[in-house]
Amino acid sequence: MSSMNDTGVVAGPASGRTSRTHRLRGLAGTGFIAALAAMVATTLAAALAQAVGVDFEVPDGGETIPLSGFAVVTGFFSVVGIVIAVALLRWSARPVRRFVWTAVSLTAISLVPPLLSGADTATTTALLGLHLVPATVMIPALARSLRTRTD
Repeated sequence: MSSMNDTGVVAGPASGRTSRTHRLRGLAGTGFIAALAAMVATTLAAALAQAVGVDFEVPDGGETIPLSGFAVVTGFFSVVGIVIAVALLRWSARPVRRFVWTAVSLTAISLVPPLLSGADTATTTALLGLHLVPATVMIPALARSLRTRTD
């Protein structure tokens, strides 16, 4: 129940904290669903690349990247993206703009290691594409969720 005091301010339950908590939880929930989708999409894309002959062997150590490795790394960095989005929602006046700028910049930076890995052309190309798959899932999902959470 709300009442009006003599200053003209409506006094009622402290809903600011509740709505902020609700917004943060909603963003985190959307982010985790998007992270699962990104993990599945990236792993399926890596499996498809393997099926057409990409070996994912990185010359430095001669190890082959396993399919589970794609899922784990995608999940980890998706959670990093969620944390960035939550922080920006909490502390930024323009969370959507700052998130998109930050996420696209970090995605661009993530393209450098495959180029420096010394892997063959097919592996390098596949790794570059596999960096873009989760970005195309996570960035729009989190930006859309930030937009609806800040209205």
